Amino acid sequence: MKNYLTSESVCQGHPDKLCDYIADSILDACLSIDPYSRVACEVMATKGKVIVAGEITSSRRINVRDTVRNALRESGYDPKDFTVSVFLHTQSPDIAGGVDSALEVRGTDDANPELGAGDQGTVYGYATDETPTHIPLPLELAHRICRLLDESRKSGSILGIHSDGKAQVSVEYEDGKPAKVGAIIVSVQHDRDKNPEALRKEIIKEVLHPAFSDFPYDAHTQILINPSGRFVEGGPGADTGLTGRKIMVDTYGGLALHGGGAFSGKDATKVDRSGAYMARLIAKNIVAAKLAKRCEVAISYAIGKANPVAVNVHTFSTGTVSDEKLAQAVANVFDLKPKAIIEHMGLRNPIYSLTSCYGHFGNALFAWEQVTRQCSEALREELEHDN
Repeated sequence: MKNYLTSESVCQGHPDKLCDYIADSILDACLSIDPYSRVACEVMATKGKVIVAGEITSSRRINVRDTVRNALRESGYDPKDFTVSVFLHTQSPDIAGGVDSALEVRGTDDANPELGAGDQGTVYGYATDETPTHIPLPLELAHRICRLLDESRKSGSILGIHSDGKAQVSVEYEDGKPAKVGAIIVSVQHDRDKNPEALRKEIIKEVLHPAFSDFPYDAHTQILINPSGRFVEGGPGADTGLTGRKIMVDTYGGLALHGGGAFSGKDATKVDRSGAYMARLIAKNIVAAKLAKRCEVAISYAIGKANPVAVNVHTFSTGTVSDEKLAQAVANVFDLKPKAIIEHMGLRNPIYSLTSCYGHFGNALFAWEQVTRQCSEALREELEHDN
């Protein structure tokens, strides 16, 4: 059987990704002065304007406008071109109460109470053995293109390009395995007088050749560079950006399930972020332990409750044991309560602006990407005990 799988990524200055970066920069600024800050920050960017709204509860105040201006500058924009409007208030006391004291211990005298989940919903983690990062190959390749576009802009190896851009890669699969690259699409903002053919040659040399060095495209691969024609007008001036609108770029490229919750701008008490990170850690360790070739972990939470209400594992018929046994092993081995997740992965640290571009998964720097012998052995021992 043959089929095509396609994923996209976006560059640092894409309007939506700019908003994610601003939101996570605000989160990091809050955590830097108070690790227990509660942040749910939303950003919109349009021509000449950046609007910040949401809920922040922290022991000290940050300079939100300065944080926004720094994020704009780092993303390739001139802060002087934007007016920053801020509409923030503190977290709802009803939500805060449910988070501060979980349903399981509410009303007790526990001196170190469990945190309740900051929201309800199901989060998903996914891993596959088709790449060293355990990320689906089309998404891995699309991320590489965007990262190299940004590096080429910053280094000057490609002159006359700007920070807004995106990429899309289609990979042909045979019997479930990557076989060849079917199509590559690259769009990048450029100067008005940039020669299109020169730009095409530079992108192929500086971006596509290194991005596909270990999985080359061939003469039959369709390569489209700026297929709409000119891309002179870009950024928020051409397309309004919003936080959380690139959730498939952030996760698994649309090739795995998604619970719907965005990540950026949210502190780790929001399980749609921290829970998704934990689900990824579990799925990746299952695949790395060779208990499955592909794995999707689903964890469902109720707001104000510490323990998840459901845990499921799906291995797409590639598991060495049944999905039910793996799910039970996961529930027994891993502590899935929000407080435990936060402490295990150090999620009160200001690490989040680093996650906001090229996906939240696949970067070995992050705690949720760590594969450990301890996890592998614990899962195997639990499965052996179950038998």
